[in-house]
Amino acid sequence: MTKAQSRLDSFSRRQALSVGLLALAGFAAQPAAAQNFERPVRIVVPFAPGGTSDILARLVGPKLSAAIGQPVVIENKPGAAGNLGADTVAKAPADGHTLLLMDVGSLATAPSLFSDLTYDPVKDLAPVSMVMFGPYVLAVHESVPAKTPQELVAYAKANPGKLAVANAGVGAANHITAVAIAKELGINWKNVPYRGGAAASRAVVSGESNVIINGSTATLPFVSNKQLVGLAVTGEERIAGMPTFKEAGLPGNDAGTWQGLLTTAGTPPAVVARLNAEIGKILQDPEIKAKIAEQGGVVKPGSPADFSAWLKTATDRWGGIIKEAGIKGVN
Repeated sequence: MTKAQSRLDSFSRRQALSVGLLALAGFAAQPAAAQNFERPVRIVVPFAPGGTSDILARLVGPKLSAAIGQPVVIENKPGAAGNLGADTVAKAPADGHTLLLMDVGSLATAPSLFSDLTYDPVKDLAPVSMVMFGPYVLAVHESVPAKTPQELVAYAKANPGKLAVANAGVGAANHITAVAIAKELGINWKNVPYRGGAAASRAVVSGESNVIINGSTATLPFVSNKQLVGLAVTGEERIAGMPTFKEAGLPGNDAGTWQGLLTTAGTPPAVVARLNAEIGKILQDPEIKAKIAEQGGVVKPGSPADFSAWLKTATDRWGGIIKEAGIKGVN
């Protein structure tokens, strides 16, 4: 064999090896990109249709479906202040095909409310990403003689026990917020639980209850349509001309609905990472950001670790309020 032939043969072997390695790398990367999304994915919303979580799931669902190449089905499973749906996801196969989208304040309050909780929010669920923060809207039925937050407080103090404040369920974040506000302001009103924020809002629209403190996404449409009288909003920005709680002298300006996406604990980290990445991209979609902003919400993408840290802080904080107020959950 000549030297030229030897060099050509050596080059050919190196080229073949390089091609082989690239092929293997491509083969290895393919399942990592697919992450085994080989059948429909369901997003469990543990509240009735029409609430903030449901609205958000139906915004995100089609985009996630396009990203993973599989149908995404929204399944409403209301009951037990969100625990029925959360338990469903906690006990699902740990493969990322069953997701939970909800006001995660309910997860933070559940351990303090329910001694017989059938799942552990920390051990049985894996945070994927925070999704959205929606300020609360304080609104009343038109029959309530109050057009400002100050008038509402004065009326509540003059009529102890007369006002009924609708909430999304015993121990829901808006229930705890109403309890904390009443304690700090020295007022006495009744807290009436419903099966989710949408049902609570409708109850106030019908006059069955009088007051609502609820997520802007689900509540602002009723204010815009003159079915509810909007008095104030939490957060740093005015919405629809309503003052912030801080401006109105109300406590709880940092309260609101924190919507997050979780899956079953034990799901492979690569699958969680893929879901987190896709949700992050979806939340930067101008269409999604605009639709959430229209409802007064702000997208809040973040890492699973950030979500876990938030959940721990909220669990400790609201657990103290629940214990002090002696609130007990009802499944």
